[in-house]
Amino acid sequence: MSKRGAEEMVTAAAEVNGEEEAHHPYAYHVSGPRNVCSPNWRDLIRSSWKDGNYKRTVVACFIQAVYLLELDRQENRTEENALAPKWWLPFKYRLSKTLIDERDESIFGAILEWDHSAALADLIPFRPRGAPRAVLALRGTLLKKSTIRRDVQDDLRFLAWESLKGSVRFKAALDALKSLSDSYGSGKVCVAGHSLGAGFALQIGKELAKQGVYVETHLFNPPSVSLAMSFRSIGEKAESAWKRIKSMLPSNSETETQSTTDESEKVSSLFSNWIPDNIRGIMGSKKWVPNLYVNNSDYICCNYNDPADTEGASIQKENVVPPNNPVAAKLFILAKGKQKFLEAHGLEQWWSDDLQLQTALSSSKLISRQLKSLYSLPASLPSQLKPK
Repeated sequence: MSKRGAEEMVTAAAEVNGEEEAHHPYAYHVSGPRNVCSPNWRDLIRSSWKDGNYKRTVVACFIQAVYLLELDRQENRTEENALAPKWWLPFKYRLSKTLIDERDESIFGAILEWDHSAALADLIPFRPRGAPRAVLALRGTLLKKSTIRRDVQDDLRFLAWESLKGSVRFKAALDALKSLSDSYGSGKVCVAGHSLGAGFALQIGKELAKQGVYVETHLFNPPSVSLAMSFRSIGEKAESAWKRIKSMLPSNSETETQSTTDESEKVSSLFSNWIPDNIRGIMGSKKWVPNLYVNNSDYICCNYNDPADTEGASIQKENVVPPNNPVAAKLFILAKGKQKFLEAHGLEQWWSDDLQLQTALSSSKLISRQLKSLYSLPASLPSQLKPK
């Protein structure tokens, strides 16, 4: 075969691969957002990042890029035909670091940072207001041969314990977010995740919030179903029933009631003096308020929309944040009627053009349970502080 003939075959093969990539269902121009423009000089006057719809769309695209980074790795794509970069380049961000699961070498997260050079080339001399300096994006479960085992293992971990702290991904993601916060400041950093990734994002965001570090958090279809939650719910119902029974029993004397009240005030006073300044700051006016994006047809996350159980909250009223300072999250609810699970749980819906969301500052039962540990007093006093 002549050298020229071989070159023609290579060229033809490259053209075929390029055509296949151009029509790939996960290509940005095929399944990406339609009406979202790239940043330009106008953002210096009126930043698109101040628009909640724009921010939600771009952050969802960054998470999609993490899914595709792992797919690119599994399918041995090169820089020339990789799918993932197209999902962050239009927004003037660059890939700074990938988070690798040491158990299977899969990519489960990525750090994307504002690309000053790319922005400057389009006459954008500085980052628009509201645009994060860096974003930590975490993907969810990827049902592929190379990733299904470890992804499902973490899914089952959450299902059993409602916690992901035992996973190697938790520590890696927490260290990455803390490093970004230390480098750029918590107000210039954002963490986001979808499905299992949203579970990790919620728990590492909460971990930093306990230290008084508040990072903007976006959670798409976060998991809300676990065996631990089910058992806890049964316990709460039993406790509520016992409380009703007690209320029907003959009450104690007024003197004893007054004595109990005085004792409670004494304990509260001791609590107030014992709380460290960093915890006192968390319980103050500033709050960590994550953004949750929930579809009512998605049984994995729909429990976040359950109404608050005010009666259950009153049982522990000494230990939770006061009513005038409620535990809450920004809840964005998508209700399109009955949908198939894969559609309702998918990430693509969150950059859809016809998206109509109901927005609320919610303190649902599940949100209160997830966040109240940030603003609660310790369950018991140290022995030296207990009243005698």
